[in-house]
Amino acid sequence: MKASGNLFLVGLMGAGKTTVGRQLARLTGKTFYDSDHEIEARTGVRIPVIFEIEGEAGFRVRESEMIAELAALPDIVLATGGGAVLDPHNRQILANHGTVIYLRASIDDLLARTQHDKNRPLLQTANPRAKLEALFAQRDPLYREVADIVVDTSRQNINTLVHRLLRQIELRHHDHT
Repeated sequence: MKASGNLFLVGLMGAGKTTVGRQLARLTGKTFYDSDHEIEARTGVRIPVIFEIEGEAGFRVRESEMIAELAALPDIVLATGGGAVLDPHNRQILANHGTVIYLRASIDDLLARTQHDKNRPLLQTANPRAKLEALFAQRDPLYREVADIVVDTSRQNINTLVHRLLRQIELRHHDHT
């Protein structure tokens, strides 16, 4: 199935951006990128190390540069970091260069999917649920603002989800031509 243009996935950590992104790329013949993975590949260190050395602000600068670079490529699927939408410039780049898909999940699902993942610096805290709730409250309006499509990933089979998404992308494309 051919969906034209770039597809950008936004959402909180654990929403399924990388998993859904890989599937979307496979089914559409696009190239898959994950901005966090690309940053790790370039720097040679894991995201938590960047947070430790440069702080969240330093990481966000790297993230913005990476998103600008990747968004300019043709025919890609990009899974962005959960906090990428905090920067208005990132939101503008994503909105201008492709279809933005917000993968929305419940706090329970996000917690279940992230609780054993040590590669999530923002959740290395005494109360990860409270942290996720705070991040959701802060970021949900931003995800909605930039998204062309909002899809709930809670308790959905990944294949069903991806095929439903592809139909929505196709319909959206036909409406705009």
